[in-house]
Amino acid sequence: MQFQGKVALVTGASRGIGRAVAVHLAREGATVFCTSTKAGGCADTLAAIAALPSGTPAQALVVDVADAASVEALAKDVLERAGRLDFLVNNAGITRDGLFLRMSGDDFDAVLGTNLRGAFFVCKAFARAMAKARGGRIVNIGSVVGLTGNAGQANYAASKAGLIGLSKSLAQELASRGITVNVVAPGFIATDMTSVLTEEVKTAMLAQIPLQRFGEPEDVAKVVSFLCSDAAAYVTGQTLVVDGGMTM
Repeated sequence: MQFQGKVALVTGASRGIGRAVAVHLAREGATVFCTSTKAGGCADTLAAIAALPSGTPAQALVVDVADAASVEALAKDVLERAGRLDFLVNNAGITRDGLFLRMSGDDFDAVLGTNLRGAFFVCKAFARAMAKARGGRIVNIGSVVGLTGNAGQANYAASKAGLIGLSKSLAQELASRGITVNVVAPGFIATDMTSVLTEEVKTAMLAQIPLQRFGEPEDVAKVVSFLCSDAAAYVTGQTLVVDGGMTM
């Protein structure tokens, strides 16, 4: 219960990594606001939190992180309800994969709009309240492809690489206010996003992972929890890779 009395917001918390992060923070005592793009999208996440012995409350909110007005409304709602925000986890993201030469401008813009502009809007909407409180943790969920690139994911890789640059810049600007900003870059994590891959692709990916297993959403959630904790008070501007050694 190290986060008892703390307030957290996790975007894209309806499933996968976002859900695991929200549940883990709630398990540690935080009051968690979960977002998705549609009403009822976080129902399973709220049910999982309600089943925890910690008994910490959680609420679901609807937001389109790519829309600045929607994000501003979200920030106003959260701050009116909770009065503060201690932990901000930007997890909302989409993919529109395709070979570079066939990728449309709309597909490129859509992915950067949610994954990068969305994180920018959310950070900006809450940074002033965090600065006023002289403390806070921002954790942006990136990807190893933001470090390595990946064929067929020029838009996604660009968005995640941009997220690393954004996070480093925010870490420098917000440090004087006691706010840390870091990135967690997952590798191959077993989620709905990766479940659509063929067994052949999964086998090839597994062969590249020294720990010889795919990651679980909880593996990422534990690292996010560390970055939100007092143990990480002197860690900022960093990218922590959670990939079983795949990019090593």
